[in-house]
Amino acid sequence: MKPGIEEVLARFGPALHRVAGSYERIPARREELTQEIALALFRSLPRLRDEKKLVPFVFRIAHNVGVNHVIMAERESKARDAAAQDRRRAPVTPEDAATRGDEAARLDNAIRALPTPYRQVMVLALEDLSYAEIAEALSISSSNVGVRIARAKVMLKNALTSK
Repeated sequence: MKPGIEEVLARFGPALHRVAGSYERIPARREELTQEIALALFRSLPRLRDEKKLVPFVFRIAHNVGVNHVIMAERESKARDAAAQDRRRAPVTPEDAATRGDEAARLDNAIRALPTPYRQVMVLALEDLSYAEIAEALSISSSNVGVRIARAKVMLKNALTSK
C-alpha cells in the first residue's frame, strides 16, 4: 500500500523544512515554500510506482519545487527592481543567528550561495542520502553526485575561509 501524505510528512517533515531553508532564508517565505512542497507531494504521491524509491521521489519533488521557487523569486525581484539583491546571498536574520550560532549561520549562507546543482547535492548529502538516492532524486549519475559534492566542498571551504 502506498504511503499517504500524512505518513510522508511525518517521516520527512523536518528534512523538507531544511530543504526549503536551503532555497529561502526569510522565515515566512520558507514556511510557504514548505507548504508548496507538501502540496506538490500530495499531488504527486499517486504517481509513485515503487515504494522502495520513496526517498529519492520525495527529495526530487522538494528540490524541483525549490528550484521553481528561486526562479519565480528572481523574476519577481527583477520586475520590481533591476538592482535587487540576490536573496540567496543575503545574511541570515538576527533570530536565526542567535538561535543557531554564527558558524551555523555562516554555513547556511554559504550553502545558500552555492550554484543550484551544488546546493542540491550538498543539502541531500547533509540529509544523509546515499549517492544512489541523490542521483535518482536529481536525475544524474552517482559519479556526477561525487564530483558535485567534491566541488561544492571546495566552494564552501573557500567561502568560509575567505571571510
